[in-house]
Amino acid sequence: MEFAVLALVALALIFTSIQVGLYYHARKAAQSAARHGVEAGRQFGASEGDGVAQAQAFLGRFGGSVRGASVSSAGSTAQEIRITVRGSVPTLVPGLQLDVVQHADAPTERWTQPSTSRP
Repeated sequence: MEFAVLALVALALIFTSIQVGLYYHARKAAQSAARHGVEAGRQFGASEGDGVAQAQAFLGRFGGSVRGASVSSAGSTAQEIRITVRGSVPTLVPGLQLDVVQHADAPTERWTQPSTSRP
């Protein structure tokens, strides 16, 4: 009887640690995709669409741990780009839903005129 209780507790701890690992892996994949998208979209002459496309391409290659991922550039301005990645985490428990939302933002690159006044 004691063995059955201990085995149940041990299995619960093992599955919990695996689930936590899956969650953090999905978070890191979503964060990396958002950063790649920001770096692509902030370059001089690039657009928000370039950033979204780069983030989606990254998720296509490395984001298998983020299910149903969606990428958006909502919140971007002319001076700053913001890429948000949303998705869900694969779970070991039926009916359990864990979502991840990660974003990255950075100023866009732009050319400015040097000032002509001299001290």
